[in-house]
Amino acid sequence: MRIGDAAAAAGTTPRALRLYEQRGLLPPPVRTPSGQREYGPDDVARVRVVRELLALGLTIEDVRACVDRLPSSTWTRSAPGGSRRASACGPPRSSTGGSRPSTRRSPG
Repeated sequence: MRIGDAAAAAGTTPRALRLYEQRGLLPPPVRTPSGQREYGPDDVARVRVVRELLALGLTIEDVRACVDRLPSSTWTRSAPGGSRRASACGPPRSSTGGSRPSTRRSPG
């Protein structure tokens, strides 16, 4: 689908898709012979996740630091650049009910 259709399906604008691509949040899309961007369902799903993360308060740098962890069968490159806050998308939590180590100090 073309950029306008993909943007509408993801609940955003074509301008936002171009920005996400430029900032490394989306891989460069396939281009038609005339140079127009073509997006697939995986791309639309990724844009929705990116928008949700941004809406939760993560910065573009935060999201860029963890784009390689977003689900997609077509995403094969690493995120460009680094981030001071790379821990924003830390490793997924275990579904086995494990707990985090305590950071509380013992009295005394």
